[in-house]
Amino acid sequence: MTDVFDAPAPAPEPRARPVTTAEVDAQVRGICFKTGPPRRLGVELEWLVHDPAAPRDPVAPSRISAALAALRDLPLRSTLTVEPGGQLELSSPPAGSLAECTALAAADLALVRAALSARGLALSGHGHDPWNPPRRLLTTPRYHAMEAYFDRAGPAGRAMMCATASVQVCVDAGHEGPGPLGHARRWRLAHHLGAVLVAAFANSPLSGGEPTGWRSTRQAVWAALDPGRVQAPAGGPGPRAAWAAYALDAPVMFIRAPGDAPWTVPPAGLTFRRWAEDGGGAHRRPTGEDLAHHLTTLFPPVRPRGHLELRMIDAQPGEDGWAVPLAVTAALFDDPAASDTAYRAVRPLADAAGPAPPPGNPLWRRAARDGLRDPALRAAAEVCFAAAREALPRLGAPPALRAAVDGFTDRYVARGRCPADDLLDLYGHPAPGKETRS
Repeated sequence: MTDVFDAPAPAPEPRARPVTTAEVDAQVRGICFKTGPPRRLGVELEWLVHDPAAPRDPVAPSRISAALAALRDLPLRSTLTVEPGGQLELSSPPAGSLAECTALAAADLALVRAALSARGLALSGHGHDPWNPPRRLLTTPRYHAMEAYFDRAGPAGRAMMCATASVQVCVDAGHEGPGPLGHARRWRLAHHLGAVLVAAFANSPLSGGEPTGWRSTRQAVWAALDPGRVQAPAGGPGPRAAWAAYALDAPVMFIRAPGDAPWTVPPAGLTFRRWAEDGGGAHRRPTGEDLAHHLTTLFPPVRPRGHLELRMIDAQPGEDGWAVPLAVTAALFDDPAASDTAYRAVRPLADAAGPAPPPGNPLWRRAARDGLRDPALRAAAEVCFAAAREALPRLGAPPALRAAVDGFTDRYVARGRCPADDLLDLYGHPAPGKETRS
């Protein structure tokens, strides 16, 4: 199974020159915000895998392994990867339009679904596994170390790694100037709008077959993780400076070792800044490759990777439910009028939430717990969805995609509901005040 699940681990370069903090700062600023007029769009779709004949039972690892081997041979344009618990992820290449992005992802998904169906398996759109506890299938040194790191603080890390799935929308960072398409404004919009997206698309109210007290258990799990790597960067002189400081001050999750040797989990509190400055008691100083790995262990709700990766949306039900958050988010970022309307609608909510960064501030917690049952979030969502719907024809969205947004708006937003409410109707509402057990 290892040869299917686990990509070869890159060995550290023992003779590479260590990086300095000044070099780290310059490199992070340079690679994480590629500014220019918004032109491209991408989507990363994570899915749980289940057997339709026994949807609540865990799938045997040997069946998942065999299915993945077959999927590797498909002529996909998207990149296919596997998450630690066996979740599948399709990452589209950058597309020049919303219509192109949607069509490309849909075509690749159709190939994947057909190949899985031939093996008695299917994809499941839940933000958190409703039935089964976390189970790690990947066995590389990276994931051994990641699990050990998260285990220090409790079970949320294992749940995040092995039992969650999302729709991640990737938009261009924006140009250097002011206005709704400027990169500083888009950075702020992403963090302000994020709570509305959490609430509108919440789709993970169950764990172990029972309600958890959260409409987005996935978001509650993420908020319970190490704040130094999951909360948003503090404000400051600008996004580049804020993100560079965030990367330097985030804890080091692991220190790589050659070949298949175990990776070291350093003592708690070792930041990348200290590791680069004086070694922090580690047996070696960090290199550029260590920095690249470190950046992949940072999981804030908005992650700059040259573009902006919005990571707060639960995986969606149905074969094409993922297309609605993609369309709505793209419209609110790439259409200037819709972007300005959304910014004015969500900024007062963010200001009222206080200085604490997401995802742990009161607004984001309300979004994860209550979805659009929260009156303020519902009102903001109604404005944002209307603005997005008006913008979609200007972005060239095909009629079927506009109809899907209309259907979602009528079924959920206009009624103060989210997809999680459908599951709660089937399996019972949570007891008041009950917290997630993940």
